Amino acid sequence: MSSHPPASPSQPPPTPASKPGTAPKEPAIRFTRAGALWSSLIAGFLILILLLIFITQNTAETPFTFLGWHWNLPLGVAILLAAVVGGLITVAVGTARMLQLRRAAKKHHAASR
Repeated sequence: MSSHPPASPSQPPPTPASKPGTAPKEPAIRFTRAGALWSSLIAGFLILILLLIFITQNTAETPFTFLGWHWNLPLGVAILLAAVVGGLITVAVGTARMLQLRRAAKKHHAASR
C-alpha cells in the first residue's frame, strides 16, 4: 500500500520538490576523450583476444583458388584476412564519401559568402 493518493490518467505523477536556490548537482566525473579512448582500447584488446582464440582453434589447412592461383591457408587466418580486407574496403568507401561531402560543404560555404 502507498500513502500517496492515486494519480488520475490526466495528471502527471508528482515530482519531488527541489530546494529553491540550489543548482542541480553535476556528475563528479565528466566524460572525457581520454576515458573514451581507454574504453575503446580495452574493448579492442578483448576482441583481439577472442580473435586469437578463434585462430588457434581453426588451424586446419584449407585449399583456396582465386583466378587460377592455388594456395593453402589455415581457416582462421583466411577468415581473419577476409575480415581485414572487408574493413579496408569499408574505410576506402567511407573516406571517399567524406571527401565528397567535404568538397560539397566547401562549395556551399564559398557560394554563400
